[in-house]
Amino acid sequence: MGDIAAKIQLYFSYDFVWYALIVGLLIALCSSLLGVTLVLKRFSYIGDGLSHVAFGAMAIAGIMGLTNNMYIVIPITVISAVLLLRTGQNAKINGDAAIAMISVGALAVGYMLMNLFPSSANISGDVCTTLFGSTSILTLKKEDVLLCIIMSVIVIAAFLLFYHKIFAVTFDENFVRATGVKAGAYNLVIAVITALIIVLAMNLVGSLLISALIIFPALSAMRVFRSFRSVIICSACISVVCAGAGIFISIMSGTPVGSTIVTADIAVFLIFCILSLFTRRKAQ
Repeated sequence: MGDIAAKIQLYFSYDFVWYALIVGLLIALCSSLLGVTLVLKRFSYIGDGLSHVAFGAMAIAGIMGLTNNMYIVIPITVISAVLLLRTGQNAKINGDAAIAMISVGALAVGYMLMNLFPSSANISGDVCTTLFGSTSILTLKKEDVLLCIIMSVIVIAAFLLFYHKIFAVTFDENFVRATGVKAGAYNLVIAVITALIIVLAMNLVGSLLISALIIFPALSAMRVFRSFRSVIICSACISVVCAGAGIFISIMSGTPVGSTIVTADIAVFLIFCILSLFTRRKAQ
C-alpha cells in the first residue's frame, strides 16, 4: 500500500496529470448535459457523425500547418451540426441518412488527406491518436486547458440559460411550435452546443469513442430515474466519476485513456441495469 500511495503522490506532483483531470472532468460534465436530450430526441448518433467531421477538419488543419487546429475544427464542426439539423428536416433525406452521409464522407476525406499530405512520418500513429484519443490528453499545455475551461463555461452557461426551452423542445417540439416559440432556434442551440462538446472530447476519447461518452451516462441514469432533471444530474455525476476513474486508472496502469473511460462507463451502465431490476421488483 505504501508503494501505491507513493506512486500516486509522485504522479500527482506533475502538472500534466492535473491538466488531464481538469480537462477530462469538464468534458465529461459537458457531454452528459446534452447526452440526455440527444438520446430522448433519438438523435444520439449525431455525436458520431460530428466526431468524424471533426476528424476531417483536424486533417485539414494538419495540412495547413496550424499550431492550434481549433481555429479550423470548431467552425467546420459547428457548420456541419447546423447542416445536419437542416438536412434532417428535409423530407427527401432523413436525419439518420444525413448523418451517415456526412460521417462517412468526412472520415474518408480526412484519412485520404492525411495520406496525401502527411504532416509526420508516423501517419498510422496520428490516425490512431485522433480516432481513439491515445495519450493526447496527457500532453496538454496550459493554453489547451484554458481554452477547454472557456468553452466548457460557454456550454454549461448556454445549457442553464436555455434549460426550460431545451426541456420543452426535447419532449414535445410540435407543442412548442404551436405556442409560438421558435423551436428551430433552440434546436440550433442544441446543435451548436453538441458540436462544441464533440470538439472538446476529441482529445479525451478520440473521434470514434465520443458517442459512448455522450450516450452511456444518459442511458445509465435512465435505468433508475424518471424525471428529466434527475436523469441529467445523475448522468453528470456518472460521467464525471467515470472520467476521473478512467484517467486515474489509465495513468496508473498505462492503458489508453479513452478506452479506459468508456469501459468504466460500460461497467456503470451494467450496474445501473441490475439496479433497475431491483427497483422494478420493489415497485411491483
